[in-house]
Amino acid sequence: QIQLVESGGGSVQAGGSLRLSCTASGRTFSSTAMGWFRQAPGKGREYVAGISSNGNKTRYGDSVKGRFTISRDNAKNTVYLQMNNLKPEDTAVYYCTAGPAVDYVSDHWGQGTQVTVSS
Repeated sequence: QIQLVESGGGSVQAGGSLRLSCTASGRTFSSTAMGWFRQAPGKGREYVAGISSNGNKTRYGDSVKGRFTISRDNAKNTVYLQMNNLKPEDTAVYYCTAGPAVDYVSDHWGQGTQVTVSS
């Protein structure tokens, strides 16, 4: 079982940046694909980004392409989500996730961290 703990959420004005971090427990991090989802108030969960176990493959949701970057540091058991040019519609609870492949990263979920973007 892998446990995920997110940090780095907060409030920012439109056009600003935030970096989310997710630290994973367990010895299998370097062989696990990681991802980020988000859920805005009153909406379903949305895929944001995914990264393969060795970091050489990444995927992004259409709404964040060109603005968000996912990366990982296997030595630190940590995955990051750099969010630039934030928009009010990016306001959501962001969840760190893990799974067997970059296209399937929803087996395990963190508790979530709130990101609020004001106009």
